[in-house]
Amino acid sequence: MADPSSLDLPAPATSFASDNAAGVHPSVLDAMVAANEGSALAYGGDACTARVEDRFRDLFGRDVTTALVWGGTGANVVALQSLLRPWQAVICSESAHIAVDECGAPERFTGAKLIDLPTPDGKLAPEQITEQIHLLGDEHHVQPAVVSITQSTESGTLYTADEVAAISDTAHRHGLTVHLDGARIANATAALGATVDALRSVTVDAGVDVISFGGTKAGMMYGEAVIFIDPTLGADVRFIRKQAGQLPSKMRYVAAQFEALLTDNLWIELASSANAMAARLATEVGGVDGVELTRPPAVNSVFARLPRPAIEALQSWSFFWDWDHHVDEVRWMTSWATTADDIARFVAGVRAALV
Repeated sequence: MADPSSLDLPAPATSFASDNAAGVHPSVLDAMVAANEGSALAYGGDACTARVEDRFRDLFGRDVTTALVWGGTGANVVALQSLLRPWQAVICSESAHIAVDECGAPERFTGAKLIDLPTPDGKLAPEQITEQIHLLGDEHHVQPAVVSITQSTESGTLYTADEVAAISDTAHRHGLTVHLDGARIANATAALGATVDALRSVTVDAGVDVISFGGTKAGMMYGEAVIFIDPTLGADVRFIRKQAGQLPSKMRYVAAQFEALLTDNLWIELASSANAMAARLATEVGGVDGVELTRPPAVNSVFARLPRPAIEALQSWSFFWDWDHHVDEVRWMTSWATTADDIARFVAGVRAALV
């Protein structure tokens, strides 16, 4: 095995650590520059924000309420706070971003509890929701009020439209609402058909109530959108967003980015490229002796196992994160900016590390 200093090869130009490591798409940057001309009303009173709100209505085919925010954790907090009282709870996967990677923010700011359930593939099942319903009405227990699913999941898996609909039906039957963490909704949409209809099939048509719609991982500099499919659920979102520190004063710069991303379905195009690069990486690295792919790529993530010395050598050369260090499993992420040359360089590094 190679030692960390022995990989004397050119590293990839883009990082496989996270899709957040990618830069900003040129069309998004151009839109921000254009938005910088002159002055505009603050806090969402500008024309660009109004246009983007209309774009989201067109995208989902109904009169949705949209709240633009700074980032993904903020989007989830604002969405969940709009749906919860402090004695209530969110049912989610134990690997959900809200349960693992948000430093307890949803619980702190909502006052509610997360009921995180085991999901080997990151996907909740309707029967897991049903098992928690016995808590309803018992004053000694938190009251389940929201089901939160992630699309695509942290494990790189996808819910089908039927799976989302089954979860929504179960939740609604018992009076719960459904939140979808869509930090990578673009990648999911691309994988499920790469059309607006594909997006609608796993959101509005499948009974989802509120969506955290990701922009940062899709090619933006920053910014996410909280989408209330049922506008009545977002009646207080303006006040919640302000208290949560998620109200951008110069909102036109967030809106301009979304306007660029939503124009001509650029968001789907970029996510499709990221997904295709992940599939290419899996094919090429999967043929290297010593690499074991642990699951087929569904979106823009590749999961693999390889010997610890090789992992450490590669991380020193072109950093990426462990996924499960107990079994030497890693996760490699592609983005809109990943190129075939990046993959060729990275695979060459993997081969060298395993010599």
